[in-house]
Amino acid sequence: MWLATLFSILNKIFDLAPPLLIGAAVDVVVKRQDSVLSEYFGYSDPKEQLIILSILTVIIWVFESLFEYIYGVLWRNLAQTVQHEIRLDAYSHIQELEMAWFSDQSKGELMSILNDDINQLERFLDKGANELLQVSTTVIVIGAIFLYISPTIALYSIGAIPVIVIGSFMFQSRIAPRYLKVRKNVGLLNALLSNNLSGISTIKSFTTEELEIERVRKASQAYREANRDAIRLSAAFVPLIRMAILVGFTGTLLHGGLITLDGKMAIASYSVMIFMMQRLLWPLTRLGETFDLYQRAMVSTTRVLNLLETELTIEEGEKVLDSKKVRGHIKYENMSFSYPERDEVISGLNLEIKPGTTQAIVGSTGSGKTTLIRLLLRFHDPSSGNIFLDGDEIKELKVKSLRSSISLVTQTIILFPGTVMQNIAYGKEDATEEEIVSSAKIAEAHDFIMNLPNGYDTQIGEGGHKLSGGQRQRLSIARAVLKDAPILILDEATSSVDNETEEALQKSLETISKDRTTIVIAHRLSTIRHSDSIIVLESGKVVESGNHEELLDNKLQYYKLWNVQTGVR
Repeated sequence: MWLATLFSILNKIFDLAPPLLIGAAVDVVVKRQDSVLSEYFGYSDPKEQLIILSILTVIIWVFESLFEYIYGVLWRNLAQTVQHEIRLDAYSHIQELEMAWFSDQSKGELMSILNDDINQLERFLDKGANELLQVSTTVIVIGAIFLYISPTIALYSIGAIPVIVIGSFMFQSRIAPRYLKVRKNVGLLNALLSNNLSGISTIKSFTTEELEIERVRKASQAYREANRDAIRLSAAFVPLIRMAILVGFTGTLLHGGLITLDGKMAIASYSVMIFMMQRLLWPLTRLGETFDLYQRAMVSTTRVLNLLETELTIEEGEKVLDSKKVRGHIKYENMSFSYPERDEVISGLNLEIKPGTTQAIVGSTGSGKTTLIRLLLRFHDPSSGNIFLDGDEIKELKVKSLRSSISLVTQTIILFPGTVMQNIAYGKEDATEEEIVSSAKIAEAHDFIMNLPNGYDTQIGEGGHKLSGGQRQRLSIARAVLKDAPILILDEATSSVDNETEEALQKSLETISKDRTTIVIAHRLSTIRHSDSIIVLESGKVVESGNHEELLDNKLQYYKLWNVQTGVR
């Protein structure tokens, strides 16, 4: 930044030298052997003086061009560096935030901040910062020259500058709320477009294309109107500045000309002032564009900084787990939890899962099954009570080491753009090809993978859209198998596969769940009938617990669910 600033200033100083050379040339032509060059430097021959001025002109233009190239490279690289680092900082911070925060955010709004807002800052650093530096340098250098030549005329030229600066600050204060509205509207538009593109199959299946076009039209129209409001004000800025410049330029032209005619100022000095006046005042017309760029950047930067200043509510513990030594003894103790502005999902729950056993959790939708898992992973912290892993309260553990000890397979499958092999190896970069293939075989995925065009090197597309639901589910299970964590969690893990594949997967899961703690959430009770223990949740409370046979003998909630699914009346 300091180097870029230095070369911007040097470039402007050399850029302001030609008018001085023009004044010196006029002085040579008018006064000949009595010119300033003759008086101060001893070159009496006018032709020799002009040759010297020509050489100086070449040197100045070469250095001006060189410095322009250098500052251009430096400012642009700085802009790219700042954009790169602040985007990484913002994204890294977002990843550290708790899941509860995400429930109140729009994906499109976050994308707007990470892309559009950070790009606005990059645009200002690319052009606007240099423009402000050069205008400031111009004012200082030319102001000093004018004060030396004629303090009276200097007042005409410099007198317009405070008006322009004050007007610029007034402009900023009025334009800022308008640009904030623009940024909010573009965030809403991005959110809508992102949601629609993600749900394009739903739009097509319900034939609501016209409805969505209308929603996008309204959001885009709101964005356009917000921009129009800002444009009306920003467009008025430059004409107002021009009027202030007109006063300064006219005053210099008239007053300077009159005192030159009276012989009180040299013709060369008058020439310098006229040329310099344009160099001083006309760049100020670009202040409108520069301040516009600046204000856009400041509004966007504020949004980025607000994101960076979002506090983490889940505090890191200090203890690091060694996943190879984790036994998987899990204990929920008098635990309660509610999502923001909602009733309690879990209420006073006590549950102990012994190491190496399979714990099944069943219950109606909304009973709190998945919430138990999210609390174990510290996506949220309980409102009261504690969760223990091998005797350690999980709040005392490093979050990364806690989650590294758990393999999670959910009903909602998230795959990433890339190959089949890359998706299975996700989270274990050092996995060998043999380990990947072995995991795929355990997950009953190897056969369908080999039938793909390029086998394990087949590109699966964004979100794995080139695969069926069952195929995506099997890759998700293979990924969890490869992670080989001491705790395995299956949240409706076989919900997207056919009965034949489910049966094969059940045998595989029986194999991989040996010697590790396994938690299975399922609606299909056939998948959990062989679990060591089953609990039935209702309204966040354990209403039944035992193994499959015991719960059937109780003839309570589990018994009713089993009869419904087996067709017994």
